[in-house]
Amino acid sequence: MTRTIPTDALVGYFSTLKQVIREMAPRGAMQTGLKALLRTLCESHGYKRALLTILDPETNSMRLSVTYGSQKYAQVSYTPGQGVTGKVMDSGKPVVVPVMKDHESFLNLAFGRTKEEMARLGFICVPVMNEAEGGKEILGTLSVDLPAGPEEELLPDLRFLEVVAAMVAKEAATLQEEMAMQRHLLAQGMTPGASGDGYAHPNIVAASKAMRMVLQQVSQVGPSRATVLLRGESGTGKELLAEAIHSVSPRTGKPLVKLNCAALPADLVESELFGHQKGAFTGAVANKKGMFELAHGGTLFLDEIGELSLDAQAKVLRAVQEREIQRLGSEQVIHVDVRLICATNRSLEKMLEEGTFREDLFYRINVFPIFIPPLRERRQDILPLAEHFMDHFAGEYGKSVKRISTPAIDLLAQYHWPGNVRELGNCMERAVLVCDEEVIRTYHLPPSLQTAESSATDTSLSFGEAVARFEQELLVDALKKSRGNMLQAARDLKASYRIVNYKVKKYRIDSRKYAVARAKKRPYGQ
Repeated sequence: MTRTIPTDALVGYFSTLKQVIREMAPRGAMQTGLKALLRTLCESHGYKRALLTILDPETNSMRLSVTYGSQKYAQVSYTPGQGVTGKVMDSGKPVVVPVMKDHESFLNLAFGRTKEEMARLGFICVPVMNEAEGGKEILGTLSVDLPAGPEEELLPDLRFLEVVAAMVAKEAATLQEEMAMQRHLLAQGMTPGASGDGYAHPNIVAASKAMRMVLQQVSQVGPSRATVLLRGESGTGKELLAEAIHSVSPRTGKPLVKLNCAALPADLVESELFGHQKGAFTGAVANKKGMFELAHGGTLFLDEIGELSLDAQAKVLRAVQEREIQRLGSEQVIHVDVRLICATNRSLEKMLEEGTFREDLFYRINVFPIFIPPLRERRQDILPLAEHFMDHFAGEYGKSVKRISTPAIDLLAQYHWPGNVRELGNCMERAVLVCDEEVIRTYHLPPSLQTAESSATDTSLSFGEAVARFEQELLVDALKKSRGNMLQAARDLKASYRIVNYKVKKYRIDSRKYAVARAKKRPYGQ
């Protein structure tokens, strides 16, 4: 017999699924997003707690990875067939437990639920699977504690959780990869990022898989003294990564000295690098220490190393290999202990062919190359970076800017960012400066980002159509802020409720989808 699900319950499920999709958007670290997703499930449907376990292929066991609803839980693992979770993993089929205390396979390992809790709670566990060409691969399980009731009353929640599990399969696969990488680093005596959300650095925003891989490489090479070569386009953040490498190295308490080799005339670069004696050349009125001396015991960062002259390259090679330098105008040898980090946006391989870069120096600095992808190839980072810059500049300039409108987000995501992160930072600084409200909109962004479609200036639009589009944007933003409360939205817009209600109906805007679903649950057994 097919059971009909009440319309209001269906609306609740669909509303939650929309929120789940928003939580899965690339806004930050993955585990943080998954925890927010579990919170949405609990708050929207009255679940006591929710947990996501991930299969560890090496040990063939399930590990509790992300949970919501319990401050206290044990780090346990489940082998195939062990308990309800192990059975779901082994069979790939969901299990419904109407009442925990009455189910012989329910082991109660993770949360230490009391007897009273187990008497009034049920349990649903569904597999998280990846659909591959060779069949279905089980990645983990998604389970919830919920009010106890007859099995037929729990079936709608079971079907709903199966849909959610399918939606998070990609994130579960990535978590599985990160678990393997953590084990790999620990086996080599290296420490993964302490944040628990991958390989994080406090000053670096990295939501994309590409940038998380870059931070993994930083974690790998940081504790060593190996020379690092940072490669990537201008504006991708090579200097920030050099700071990150220095901060996780044993030299973190020593100086980090930086020199942009392209910012100085060629005849002054050697003086800056190695120092000079008084009278070595016209204008040398006193002895001066060079960058290598200043960085003794610490790290020297040479940005745009491809701009060095061949003579300067030979001296840098000697300094790195022999750990000794000579100031200009002096025959005294000075011993230095410096860890070198280099960066370039040029093709050093092409410069080798042209004879403008020394082959021996190239192989000496190319010990551990790290490539930083351009921003257009890691679009998941655009929104988190934009919000980071927005918060930073809002604080710096004393502005009350709090968020970016949806059309502005779309515009940021569509742009190709030839200037990379540096251009995005400049763009957001300008937007914060010109913004006179709490929301950054499309017209606050620089003209270089504007398109006819995004700025509603398409010649195919009439004046009335352009005004209507702007009205819709204002209404949607107000409803988002008020969480679907049209009365509050009318107050925020300084308009009457009648007008707002009329406009919402005119533009067919569903205010309910902006409402935060409350923890409503039908009484079980009724």
